[in-house]
Amino acid sequence: MKKCIKLTILSIFLVSILSGFQASNVSPVFSENSDKTPAFFVQSKTNGKDVFVECILSGISFRQSDQNGQKVGKLVIWVDGKRTKEVYAAAFIIKGLPPGEHEVKLEVVDLHNKSYGLTSEFLVNIPK
Repeated sequence: MKKCIKLTILSIFLVSILSGFQASNVSPVFSENSDKTPAFFVQSKTNGKDVFVECILSGISFRQSDQNGQKVGKLVIWVDGKRTKEVYAAAFIIKGLPPGEHEVKLEVVDLHNKSYGLTSEFLVNIPK
């Protein structure tokens, strides 16, 4: 009987943890050349006027001196349709956004700004 109760409690605990992961703001982006396997994941979190962005990108390196045969690239950041900056890192902060809703677009490009066909768009709401 005690084993059944422990198993039930463990099951409830696991379900509650897993349901929390489903609510996260992670959006997979599919490559044009793949068989619908995710190649680009983006997660964002707002903190005041700043947006913390984390990306997981397979097959493309942000290191310009990478010799592993991987493609080399960078991220172009667009906020409300305007190109704001380029980053060479998978995690970065978009600082000082004004209050209101903003559309953020991330585009993976090579070092000559040719698109790899991987983009992610999401909305952020900066409180007043």
